[in-house]
Amino acid sequence: MSVKQVSVFLENKPGTLNNITKVLAEHNINIRALSLADTSEFGIVRMLVNDVFKTTNVLKEENFVATFAPVLVYKITDEAGSLEKLLRNFTEENVNIEYMYAFAGKKNAYMIFKVSDPKAAEVKLISRGLRSLTQEELSEV
Repeated sequence: MSVKQVSVFLENKPGTLNNITKVLAEHNINIRALSLADTSEFGIVRMLVNDVFKTTNVLKEENFVATFAPVLVYKITDEAGSLEKLLRNFTEENVNIEYMYAFAGKKNAYMIFKVSDPKAAEVKLISRGLRSLTQEELSEV
């Protein structure tokens, strides 16, 4: 199952990232994972949150420009070689990774992947014994 990723477009100037984290904090929205990419004019914050529905409403109310996309999240052990083993499956199944980021839990790492066709990729990876996390499972990590 894919997980909903929230992407927010921000002006590339001091304080804009803090503006969004402040709004989310005020509404008790927990950011589980975050990635920030920038260009000279704007930044894109990609994040996984504990409540996608609430986040959608809050961002809309606060006039942030946000989009939502399905991503695949896989748990790996926190040891050398674990990421290589996971990526080998993507390679062998010809699944192209558009971008990825990660976050660490107490005992495991969690890899977030944006691929062009999450459903097809997941079918291929399930055939190799890999199962992506659901939105509910992500909340329990």
